[in-house]
Amino acid sequence: MPHLHINSFKKIDFPLHEGNVTFDFLAKNIKHTEEQLVSVNIEGTEFFLLSIEEEGRSLLKADKLSRPSSTYLVHQALLSYAKISQMEILSSNVVNGKQNMHLESITALKDIEYFATNFPTDKEVYIEVGFGSGRHILHQAKNNPDILFIGIEIHRPSIEQVLKQISIQNIENLLILDYDARLFLEQVPSNIVGKIYVHFPVPWDKKPHRRVISKKFLDEAARVLKVGGQLELRTDSENYYAFSYETFISRTKVKLQINKNQDIAIVSKYEDRWRKMEKNIYDITMINDEESELLHVSDNFDFIEISATPQMLVELNGVIKKFDDGFIHIERVYNVENKDAMVFRISMGSFDRPEHLYVIINGKQTRYFPKMPLKSSANLAAHKILNEMLHG
Repeated sequence: MPHLHINSFKKIDFPLHEGNVTFDFLAKNIKHTEEQLVSVNIEGTEFFLLSIEEEGRSLLKADKLSRPSSTYLVHQALLSYAKISQMEILSSNVVNGKQNMHLESITALKDIEYFATNFPTDKEVYIEVGFGSGRHILHQAKNNPDILFIGIEIHRPSIEQVLKQISIQNIENLLILDYDARLFLEQVPSNIVGKIYVHFPVPWDKKPHRRVISKKFLDEAARVLKVGGQLELRTDSENYYAFSYETFISRTKVKLQINKNQDIAIVSKYEDRWRKMEKNIYDITMINDEESELLHVSDNFDFIEISATPQMLVELNGVIKKFDDGFIHIERVYNVENKDAMVFRISMGSFDRPEHLYVIINGKQTRYFPKMPLKSSANLAAHKILNEMLHG
């Protein structure tokens, strides 16, 4: 992750503009004074820089929850802040250079709101979860121009690598999303997806709750797949294969195909390596043979006017509220300097797939940051409880 090690963090006079970068405010953690957030806006892209005081020096980096998919924007923000604050840089992995020409005008990279508000339905849809180097999804998109491919990935270098190839190869039927695939499926309309590829997911042997394959994921996959549509799992992990098979077969009704060491049209560089090592490759394919009910989600994420006092808001730090299907947790509270404003870092939604984001309270206005939560039933229930907490 891009970062600067600096002699000590220096504040600037907020708000301040440096070229196309705007630094809006500084927010201090009320419990851990060594931690501060710097609000950044670069041509409409908003995120936080995170400053942490360490022994003998400070660290300035992109905040993990809000950082944009573009590493170039993070580099730009870090270097701009260091320049205008005149901080002494002790070490850095930030590159001071121009943006790659193939990333200057990106149309393939979409945010979750694009899919949540107006999901494209003019073509059959194929989805790949965790595309890695992109070799498979680029090959499929190039050879199937009449199908819309959606690639989901959270690894920033992989995203930028594929975006470059989309530009170089002039591929127009591939969209990229930086998001949790488990949450994304809840926004996909029913009965429109032809294939879902889950090729070589992280096994998470020590943290099985983080695995992509789960009962909930399979339920959503069955809903979005058209009749005859397929979910294709491919793994080199015997543990993951065994776990996944048990999860698939536990469904009330399921049609499966099982293959071992099956050849496919295009393989990843990792599969090339594993084949040379003579590792076994396992495939489980779930074939959907039923039409699902249409997706319908009501309600919204509007905030009511806050009536809780500043002290009451401070006291929400660390508070957890649970309900049948999920929870809301105020993980950290920050005071914004020189403003009647606060920032909450929260986790919310279902226990197995929570969302992590911020809430900015600025006078009478409250908003989620850097994006809205997905309209899932658990998130909407958590939002309702959050409103009650802010109302005092």
